[in-house]
Amino acid sequence: MDSSSPIIYVVEPYGGSIRRHNSALPLIYWDDAAVTRGDGVFETLLIRDGHPANLQRHLDRFRASARLLELPEPNGEDWIAATREAVTEWSQRSEEDAKCVWTYTRGRETTGHPSAWLTLTPVADSVLKQRKKGVKVMTSPRGFSIDTSLPGVDEATEGGDPKPAPWLTVGAKTLNYAANMAALRYARSRGFDDVIYVDPGTGRVLEGATSTVITVRSGGKLRTPVPGGDILPGTTQAALFEYAEEEGWRCKAKDMTVERLLDAESVWLVSSVRVAVRVTEIDGVPLPAPDNEDEVRDLINSALGAE
Repeated sequence: MDSSSPIIYVVEPYGGSIRRHNSALPLIYWDDAAVTRGDGVFETLLIRDGHPANLQRHLDRFRASARLLELPEPNGEDWIAATREAVTEWSQRSEEDAKCVWTYTRGRETTGHPSAWLTLTPVADSVLKQRKKGVKVMTSPRGFSIDTSLPGVDEATEGGDPKPAPWLTVGAKTLNYAANMAALRYARSRGFDDVIYVDPGTGRVLEGATSTVITVRSGGKLRTPVPGGDILPGTTQAALFEYAEEEGWRCKAKDMTVERLLDAESVWLVSSVRVAVRVTEIDGVPLPAPDNEDEVRDLINSALGAE
């Protein structure tokens, strides 16, 4: 079978079964909330060396996202089992990295039953290129802000228990990514590869359109913007900081400005599938490659040791 053909498994949300789905056949109905409203959650996992990387953190965030959207609790055993079956099939085709996406929606309006499935596909050539060559980014306001004084917002976005203001889904990795994709298209139309969002009122760096911002500073320091509120906690960043601290790096979440990006040894965008992408330019200002670029890249890759 062609290695570019997607592998799809349907996961019955009430623990009924998992089943292989023919990628040539339809899967989603016309009235599914994923299509009509973007109402659902997802996780994207890296498949490397025949295993899903950072699996437990993805599962924890997946469950937290479902709770915030008041979806039925995902059966973790079923999702893991389906993922491992898909990975086994992929491993028979290829030894290269792959991308696995879990999708869980509110389902059909006419039935009220959630829809759930995963897909496993090759990593795009454009992603492989960015891993090697890095990205030019523009900074931009996101266009909205989150009032973190609303009840429970900080706790919810940091993975805590208190229920947030009930109309908010901050802290959930939802399917509603249209604005992020539009921001990336705009950036590319202006000669950039990616976007880093900045709060226009405070100048505080937030996150990338689909990534977490990391800076490397002299003295073996790693820094990332403080998660919570309007910054989604990153699974890759969490794995990196845990591993890096064991290796002697000093890691801290700290508010930062664009100026603090420009005077860092290096700036990185980290995410599950792109893994480690060095920022080579910010708003037209070049960021030269640091002497320890390979060391940092190896550190991030090692932190994502497959589970």
